[in-house]
Amino acid sequence: MPKRILQGTVVSDKGAKTVVVSVERIEKHPVLLKTIKKSKRFHAHDEKNEFKTGDLVRIQECAPKSKLKRWEVIGAGSKG
Repeated sequence: MPKRILQGTVVSDKGAKTVVVSVERIEKHPVLLKTIKKSKRFHAHDEKNEFKTGDLVRIQECAPKSKLKRWEVIGAGSKG
């Protein structure tokens, strides 16, 4: 089964070799039919501590690395 890849913004880089990435998605409300923006935060492994708060990154699923980390950073994201 292929690993999921998501793109989001780094919201915290305070942990050692860890970044917290906020991933936003847009969906339509089932009854009101309004467009709603939802976000979720993922703890991701950043081996070289190269990404800082505000950076756009791509993360990929991986085997568990700690209690919260189930994702790893695979590189910088692209706008658009």
